[in-house]
Amino acid sequence: MLINLTNHPSSRWSDKQKAAAEVYGEIVDMPFPVIDEAGDEKYIATLADEYLNKIVNLSDTQSVVVHLMGEQTFSYALIKRLRERGITCVASTTKRIVKEEVQGKKSEVIFQFERFRAYE
Repeated sequence: MLINLTNHPSSRWSDKQKAAAEVYGEIVDMPFPVIDEAGDEKYIATLADEYLNKIVNLSDTQSVVVHLMGEQTFSYALIKRLRERGITCVASTTKRIVKEEVQGKKSEVIFQFERFRAYE
């Protein structure tokens, strides 16, 4: 199973990304939490523990890989906890394509999925 813990539901992924994810099995979307910008380290640790428990409960019956992209301090805290339990975490890598209308002003940015890469 691939748990998609991001702000990007798998229903909106490209065919290439869906095919890459299917290697891990069923794709399960878990919305990324809204992180309070005023929260301190204890707040992040508590939230990471909460999400760790959600993921562990889902992984009781099958192996799981977590696709985790989002706010850095929360992501780091959760990745650390998941890896301590032997749960693989991956990031999606993308090619950034920028189209400019006027020199120096971005008019459109496209992120083209390339592959999943394990956090090591």
